[in-house]
Amino acid sequence: MVHSTNIMKLPYRANVGIMVINQAGFVFVAQRLDHYSDAWQMPQGGVDPGEDTQTAAIRELEEETGIPANKVNIIAESSGWIPYELPPDLIPKLWDGKYRGQKQKWYLMKFLGEDTDINIDTSEPEFSTWKWIDPKELPNAIVPFKRDVYVRILEEFQDFL
Repeated sequence: MVHSTNIMKLPYRANVGIMVINQAGFVFVAQRLDHYSDAWQMPQGGVDPGEDTQTAAIRELEEETGIPANKVNIIAESSGWIPYELPPDLIPKLWDGKYRGQKQKWYLMKFLGEDTDINIDTSEPEFSTWKWIDPKELPNAIVPFKRDVYVRILEEFQDFL
């Protein structure tokens, strides 16, 4: 177990989150393959060294969903980084225990393709299934430790939804 005072000394991992909305205004969510499989989430992923967040978001979207860059338009970006804390029991299990959580830059993207352009059976699959949901359903679909992030993103992107 990692002691709580040591946890607070750990940095946040730089990460991007992607809210993809379809023509009907519904949001792409998927279920993870790992132990949080009962929860739904929007695509997200790490920022590589020297990579800007927009490039990371486009890369992660394709890596996780198969959606290529030419099938989305970026509509908005979060005003700043939004952090979240991992539950203490997860810290030693993720990223070699180097991070207390993640700080995320979020992008809102309009999906221009067809559902057949989505392929979660990627070279390194992260998701077992996916669906489109009403944005209002997002806070209750996500694991509790990320709920505040989703509420904040919905508030920040509300004029575009």
